[in-house]
Amino acid sequence: MKSLPFQKRTLALLGVIIPLLMLFIYVGLRSGPLAPVAVTVSAVESREITPALFGIGTVEARYTYKIGPTFAGRIKSLDVHAGDLVKAGQVLGEMEPVDLDDRVRAQGSAFKRAEATLREVQARQIYAKTTAARYEKIFAAHLTSEEVVTAKREELQIADAALSAAREELARVGSERDALVSQRNNLRLITPVDGIVAVRYSDPGTTIVAGQAVVEVIDHKSLWINVRFDQNSATGLTGELPARIVLRSRSGLILKGRVLRVEPRADAVTEEMLAKVVFDAIPQPIPPLGELAEVAVDLPVLPAAPLIPNAAIRRDGDVVGVWQIVEGDLQLTPVTLGASDLDGYVQVREGLKRGDQVVTYSEKALTARSRVHVVDHIPGVSR
Repeated sequence: MKSLPFQKRTLALLGVIIPLLMLFIYVGLRSGPLAPVAVTVSAVESREITPALFGIGTVEARYTYKIGPTFAGRIKSLDVHAGDLVKAGQVLGEMEPVDLDDRVRAQGSAFKRAEATLREVQARQIYAKTTAARYEKIFAAHLTSEEVVTAKREELQIADAALSAAREELARVGSERDALVSQRNNLRLITPVDGIVAVRYSDPGTTIVAGQAVVEVIDHKSLWINVRFDQNSATGLTGELPARIVLRSRSGLILKGRVLRVEPRADAVTEEMLAKVVFDAIPQPIPPLGELAEVAVDLPVLPAAPLIPNAAIRRDGDVVGVWQIVEGDLQLTPVTLGASDLDGYVQVREGLKRGDQVVTYSEKALTARSRVHVVDHIPGVSR
């Protein structure tokens, strides 16, 4: 009979412990480490995909003209600045020759001396020719020796050679004089095309050597984007494909363009393909050279195939897979991926079929032992 109070106390204690234990288990299963993980799922679709390439490039000018003198001189005036619009044939500045006038006068004197020398040599050649002809007649009449006639013939040959050399010297000196005169008459710096002054390298008063650029003019109608694309995704990239361009200074504004050409040489270091993308219409205001641009190129449409969101892909070392829900259980299914588009979808070549359920987002990292609870939306995750 003494055991009754003890049994009552035991029962009472169990009556308290068991509910607490059940509550603890319930809480653990609902919100503790053993609680199911909230996930969102997507059904595998089967439809066509328009794969796209994304690349980064810089604005460049297809045609650039560096304008400068063909001789050494000093800049006398320069009337344009960077950013100015110029017209074909417009005078941008003028050169002041350092010693060109003295060189022209010196070359003119040399030309006159060459002319005088030529006249003197011509007179000697005429005399030698006349003398040789006279002695030929005398020799034919047997009134002189053959040695004398031979000497006169040699004198004529020497005179002919001297005349030829004098003529060549006169032509050389004349060409040099004409070149200096042409330089003297071309002191103006003239742009050959309509364009924009991109760079002004020097200022008035600066001494410039022959061939040194004073001003750089670009043909603003020839702007293009020099773009780099990942080689792994560049299959099908070719000329004339449509492109969407977003300049860094105009984020949110999509400009239309097209691929002009794919360069025949790739970058072996960065493993990138190079391409030139042109605008359908040059944006206004004209973007500066060197500005970064984001370029998306739509590749040809691919046939229907299973598609999943990029967010569903999981990588574990070299294994690429997705968390798939099969009869309520969670399993990591390896997949082989294909092309992707810019809408966030990627083709699945192997591993899944249409209608399969895959986890898109999870509240926390999943394992093969995780229990999951499917929800429509996870707070903090964009739809």
